[in-house]
This record gives sequence, structure tokens and C-alpha cells, in this order.
Amino acid sequence: MKVNLRSVFLNIILGVGFLVILLSGLSLIHDVSYWYAKILDFPRLQYLLLSLLCIILILFLKWRWTSISVFVVLGLAGSIIIHSVKIGPYLVGQKKVAAADINHSKASSFKLLIANVLISNRNADAFLQLIEEHDPDMVLAMEVDAWWVKQLQILNPEFPYRMEHPLDNAYGMALYSKLPLNDAKKRFLKHDDVPSFHATVALPSGQKFAFHGIHPVAPFPSEKYPDNIGESEVALAKVGALVAKEQLPSIVAGDFNDVSWSKTTRFFENRGDLRNVRLGRGLFNSFSADSFFMRWPLDHFFVSEEFQLKELERLGDFGSDHFPMLAEFVLPIPK
Repeated sequence: MKVNLRSVFLNIILGVGFLVILLSGLSLIHDVSYWYAKILDFPRLQYLLLSLLCIILILFLKWRWTSISVFVVLGLAGSIIIHSVKIGPYLVGQKKVAAADINHSKASSFKLLIANVLISNRNADAFLQLIEEHDPDMVLAMEVDAWWVKQLQILNPEFPYRMEHPLDNAYGMALYSKLPLNDAKKRFLKHDDVPSFHATVALPSGQKFAFHGIHPVAPFPSEKYPDNIGESEVALAKVGALVAKEQLPSIVAGDFNDVSWSKTTRFFENRGDLRNVRLGRGLFNSFSADSFFMRWPLDHFFVSEEFQLKELERLGDFGSDHFPMLAEFVLPIPK
């Protein structure tokens, strides 16, 4: 029996294409309690690239059109539209956070580095080297346990203001700052063992802003760590409500365990009247550092309209499953 390899390969491509169409459709379903349905919202770029690849291969291999191949091509075209609408604004859209004025005052600018260090990662030296190299004014470290806090004590002389809450549940947090932290508070927005940090930060210019460091729990089940299985995520919504009541300019930063185009994140963004620094600048996929293809943006900076952005950068791998993110902001002095 002679096997037509071209036909076999085409059928495989059609099967993959059909799966991409199915997952793309399911990714539009919101407000479901199934964790695996929620994470279908994450790999938008991957859906888009696979859709394009499948269409190209089908057009290249197809010498005879059938109803199935037509359906798959049309479905893949629809998939491309769906995901382009979702991630297009980050790649080619308008910047929601204005670029910093070239002549801005240095006293009005500051660098903020955020990093999920991965609780099992023990390469603290590489992380400390990143901090030394990029010289941030504030460092928010997540997934810190007692070991990590001990390693980061070397930062204390240079970062005299700090908040620390080490935990063994992968939701410990530490904030190190060269800038004064006033009214510093720890809140537990949903889980009793998942902290968030809140403080008023004073710049050398005299300007002040509200800082919120958050790390909501991941959407997938875990026997070892806190999760939201069967429940809705409310931590982001609560932070959005806090920001909406504030009189100061605000920054919310951290590992959201969610992509910025999700319904939950968009609701938080709108509720707090915040701007996503990625829009118009790129995806800056921060997770997973362990995979070249399966990456999406989970570590975020959201700011109120007063802020300008001088720099946004994804930093190098230091042994975590997340890449650290660095942003330099300017808070102009009102004229």
C-alpha cells in the first residue's frame, strides 16, 4: 500500500488548524470556573502564529479544495482576526503612557524593577548583579522566602526603606527602596497568606505617588500553594477600587498571574483609570523564561495618567521562570 506523504502531512496540518480554531473560540468564553478555560486567554500570540503557519502550509500543499479545507482556512482567518484584535494594540497601537520629556528633571524620575524570583531558585547572586547593573530606585521581589530575604539583606545600606513578608507558599514579597516609603501597609486582598504592599513614595522633587505591589494567585490548581479554583479573582478588582479613591498619582506593579488583555485585568485597569505601559510598545513577554515559544506577559506596570515613561525593558534570565521587568518613570512637576 502506497502512502501519500503529502496527503498525510496535509491532514495533520488540517487537524492542527482545527484544534487552533477550537481553542481560539473557547478563549473568548469568560466568567467560567474552569481553570483550564481561563488560561486559554494567555497564548494569543501563539494562536496567531500557528494560524498563519497552518494557512501558509495548507495553501502550499492543497491541490484540491474540499469543504473541510475551506472551513479550516476560513476558521483560521477568523482566528487571526480574533488574536490580532487582542494583541495588536500592544504591537502597533497608540501609546497610552506618554514618552518622557527629554528635558525632564532627574529629581522627578525613578527606576522600578519587578521580579518574580521563583521560590526554588537559589541564584541570588545573578539577581543582585542585575540590580547593581541597572541601578533601580525601587525593587519589588516576589516569591521570596526567608532564604531570599536573607540573601537580599545586602541591599539594605543602599535601599534604606523596605517592606518584607517572606513566605514558604510562593507568595512572599519584599520591597526595597531608595525613596522614602510613607504610610506603608500590608493588605491581604483575598487570601490570608497572600500579601500586597501599599505605600506613599516621595520623590526628590517633592512629588508623591501611591505604590501598590501585588501578586494575585495563579489561575491553575495547586496542592501546595494558594489558588482560586472555583472562585473569581477579586484581588485586582480591589486594587482598582483603592486606586479609584486615591488623590495621588498611582502605580500598580507586580506579577499579576494574568495577561493584560484578559477581562479581569481590563476591568481592574478601567476601574482604577490606569494605563498599561506596554500598549503601543510591545508585548515584553515575561513568562516563561524556560520556554522560547510559550511566553506571555504576566509581570506588569499600570500607572495613572500623570506618569510619563522613559524606559521599559525586559531584563535577562537569572534562574527564575520569569524575566525581571524594568521601567523608568517620570512624574512631572505640575506647572
